[in-house]
Amino acid sequence: MDPERQQVEAFPLKEHDGPPGGPALVQYTTINISSEPPRDHIIWSLLSFLFAPPCCLGLAAVIYSIKARDRKVVGDMDGARRYGSTARGINVAATVLFCILLISVVVLCFLQPYTAGVILGAFSRKLI
Repeated sequence: MDPERQQVEAFPLKEHDGPPGGPALVQYTTINISSEPPRDHIIWSLLSFLFAPPCCLGLAAVIYSIKARDRKVVGDMDGARRYGSTARGINVAATVLFCILLISVVVLCFLQPYTAGVILGAFSRKLI
């Protein structure tokens, strides 16, 4: 190819609205950084440990809450969010199981007092 015969085409690198030579349209990217620290749900975990003991879910929730708090102190916010989310899930499961257990005991005690006495009496003899 002969350099003298090459045709030069000029085209703008960036198109903009408005007259030529005017201000160009600039796009900005915004990044939202959450300044709120992740929650560890330690109080809910302690209450689940004390009042909702089915399957020892409260103990698991306390362990994950403590891990979330430790991760937060170290500065690993992603790990703290992950452990806090796990603790919240375990707390929800323990609370739901406790509510089901409580409702079933109340229903047994009020609707069928004899059956409830037999079941609760057998349960209390196993504890002693």
